[in-house]
Amino acid sequence: MTTTDFTLYCFAQSGNAYKAALMLNLCGANWAPRFVDFFNGETRTPECRANINEMGEVPVLLVDGKKKITQSPVILDYLARQSGKYLPQGDDERMEAMRWMFFDVQKVNGFLGPYRFLKNWAKPAPHESVTAFLKGRIDGNLAIVNKRLEKAPFLLGDRPTIADISMCAYLFFPPEEYGFDVRKDHPAISAWLDRIKALPGWAHPYDLMPGHPFGTNLLNGRTIS
Repeated sequence: MTTTDFTLYCFAQSGNAYKAALMLNLCGANWAPRFVDFFNGETRTPECRANINEMGEVPVLLVDGKKKITQSPVILDYLARQSGKYLPQGDDERMEAMRWMFFDVQKVNGFLGPYRFLKNWAKPAPHESVTAFLKGRIDGNLAIVNKRLEKAPFLLGDRPTIADISMCAYLFFPPEEYGFDVRKDHPAISAWLDRIKALPGWAHPYDLMPGHPFGTNLLNGRTIS
């Protein structure tokens, strides 16, 4: 990849931020995390909305200290185009990648993220009917992904693309944070996660982004600004 410098606004518990962090690492980019104190309300402050992201979300990718890119699918597409890595080839494959990325955002990580947040950090705890509804949707949507991966090593075929990097994000967080084991329930997904872990540059979200253990802004023993 080019010598462009990237700063990623993120925190360790964010699966959407992990998509960007993982892509940066897999591409061999020159990047650094910038801790966002989500759990103490930083993304809801007027300063954050005015100066970082009007949507009040991470990830935010800062390119060369100038260009800001938000929303994980847009960041993944940008990095793939810039690096030439994990890039869908041709219009048909790019549309297929976007199809799975939209499915991920809406139906896979779109349910896994809220379920995990409600289970671990929401106060007061939600009514069990809420988590039961989300769990039912999660099971059904992961079954669709598992069936797809029974046919090929990666979502689009024989090689990984940004569709895989998007889809895998929340699935690398510890199973105890969910209370169920995705790998045990979905064998094809488990084998696919192992293939992604074998990619050069792969790292766990808690090793790539600051904020773990919960309540800190540390990464590998260093304070992250």
